[in-house]
Amino acid sequence: MSKKKDYINPNLKRGKNFTGTRSYTAQELFDGLKAGDTIDLARAITLIESNNHNQQEQAQALIQKCITTEHNSIRIGITGVPGVGKSTFIETFGMHLIQKGHKVAVLAVDPTSSVTKGSILGDKTRMEQLAKAKNAFIRPSPANDSLGGVTKKTKESILLCETAGYDIILVETVGVGQSETAVHGMVDFFLLLKLAGAGDELQGIKRGIMEMADGLVITKADGDNLNMVSTAMNSFKRALHLYPPKANGWSPKVLSCSALEKTGIQEIAKLIFDYVLFTKENNSFFAKRIDQNKEWFLSTVKNNILDSILLKPDNQKRIANYLNQIDNNKIAPYSAAIELVKQISYTP
Repeated sequence: MSKKKDYINPNLKRGKNFTGTRSYTAQELFDGLKAGDTIDLARAITLIESNNHNQQEQAQALIQKCITTEHNSIRIGITGVPGVGKSTFIETFGMHLIQKGHKVAVLAVDPTSSVTKGSILGDKTRMEQLAKAKNAFIRPSPANDSLGGVTKKTKESILLCETAGYDIILVETVGVGQSETAVHGMVDFFLLLKLAGAGDELQGIKRGIMEMADGLVITKADGDNLNMVSTAMNSFKRALHLYPPKANGWSPKVLSCSALEKTGIQEIAKLIFDYVLFTKENNSFFAKRIDQNKEWFLSTVKNNILDSILLKPDNQKRIANYLNQIDNNKIAPYSAAIELVKQISYTP
C-alpha cells in the first residue's frame, strides 16, 4: 500500500490559534504579514475574499495598511491554454527562483463549474515540490463569476503577499484562452505559454492576447517535439513583428523551455529581470503600476455600484420577475434588460 502524499508545506508557521475559529483584527493580521507568518497570510487572503459584508470593513483596513508599506517585488502573470503545462512550468520556474534566493508566492486561479459552482483547487497537488519549499507560498482560489482569468480579489492578494515579504509574485490564470486579459492589468510582466504543433502558430498571427505579452515561451521543448518547437518559435517571431511596438519601448522575445528537463528556465528568468531593469530605467515600470492602481480604483467602484444596485430587495424582485417572463417566453432577454435598467433604483 503506497504512502499517502503530504502536500502541506512543513515550513508553515502554526500559531496558538491555528485550529481555532476566532476572528483576527486587521492589526493582528498585518503584524503577522510583516513577520512573514504564512498562516496569517492565508487568513488575510480568506478575509479579503469573503463576501461577508461585516468582514469587508476589516479587510479594507488591512489593505490600507499594506498599500502604504514599501514593497520591492516583481509581479508576473502566466497564462496559456489548458494543456500547455502552466503548473509544471510554475513549479520548475518557482524552484529555480527560490534557489537564487527569492521568496515566491503563487496565486493560482481555478475554473469554477457553471453547474455545481465548485472548484477543484488542486494546484498544491500539481506543484508538490514547490508546495513544500521553505520560501514558497501557494494559494489556489476559485474564479467564481469573475472574467479575465483571475478572481475579483487577486489584486488585493498580490498586495498581501508582498507585505509578507514575497518578492516574486506569480499569478497563474485559469487558462481559458483569449480572455486572459484582466491579469495583464495587475502584473509587471505578462508571460504567454504556447504549444508547438497545436495550431497555435496561426493563432499567433491574430490580434488579442499575443500583443499583450511581454514574453512568449514555447513549452515542452524536449524529445521528439524539438523540431516542432523550433518551427513554432520562428512562426511566433514573425508574428510578433506584425504588432506595433510597445509604448515602453520593450520588444517581446520568444523562448522555449522544458519544465521536465529544466532547460530554458534560466533564460526565461533572465528575460524577465532584463525587462524589469529596462522598464525601471525608463520609468515605465513605475508609471504602469500607477496606472494599474487607478484602474483598480475604477473597477472597484464599478463592482461596488453594481452590487449595491442588484442586491437591493426591490431590484431583486424586478430581476426575478423578468427571469420568470423570460422563462415563459413572454419577453426577449435584451428587451427585459433594457426595461430593467429604466426601472431600477440607483438611490442608496
